[in-house]
Amino acid sequence: MAPSQPEPPLLEISRLSVDSEGKRLLEGVDLIVSPRSIHAVVGPNGAGKSTLVSAVLGQVAFQGTIRFHWRGSGRIGFVPQTFAADRTLPITVAEFLALPRQRWPVCLGLRPRTRALVDSLLGQVGLDGFGPRRLGVLSGGELRRVLLANALDPVPELLLCDEPASGLDPDFVQRLDAHLSRLRDEHGVSVLLVSHDLDEVRRLADRVTMLRRTVVKAGSAAEVLA
Repeated sequence: MAPSQPEPPLLEISRLSVDSEGKRLLEGVDLIVSPRSIHAVVGPNGAGKSTLVSAVLGQVAFQGTIRFHWRGSGRIGFVPQTFAADRTLPITVAEFLALPRQRWPVCLGLRPRTRALVDSLLGQVGLDGFGPRRLGVLSGGELRRVLLANALDPVPELLLCDEPASGLDPDFVQRLDAHLSRLRDEHGVSVLLVSHDLDEVRRLADRVTMLRRTVVKAGSAAEVLA
């Protein structure tokens, strides 16, 4: 019997470099995210972690290669570190989540099916009953939970999380960690997680890459964070 071939990575980054305004933000970064895994990226402020995520999303110009080896939907979910929308807009949490989920204009109301889905998503992130609230009055942590809910439907094949635990209370951080693990274990989701919380990284990550503009170290959480 011929030996089985190793499974290709879901995301393969090779020799990635990013420049902005004459400054090199990333240089020669190699990184592989395996299928059904949580890969954490750590490093100090200014190390290029968010720039890496932006490059994967195609939001910044780069040199090098970024390849996806999709096995399913090819959908990318994204939880940003910051949300630059105008928070004075008179839109509710439910309307915000409904925007990409129904063709019927949300100003004319949510269809029962859409409302049930929105309520389910809010329940997953511990925001039951938050649908009627104005998006602009939410705290930073509450808004981050809404953005996480938005990224969970449809279930992505790759989930990019840029500091998802920032501004969240410790109880919900534990709930978030459990949810990310469940997405990996039950739904086969791969997660690229940017985090300053090294305890979270130790709990969650299958692999860790430490950045300081380039890759300083890569391996298991025990190896990289020792």
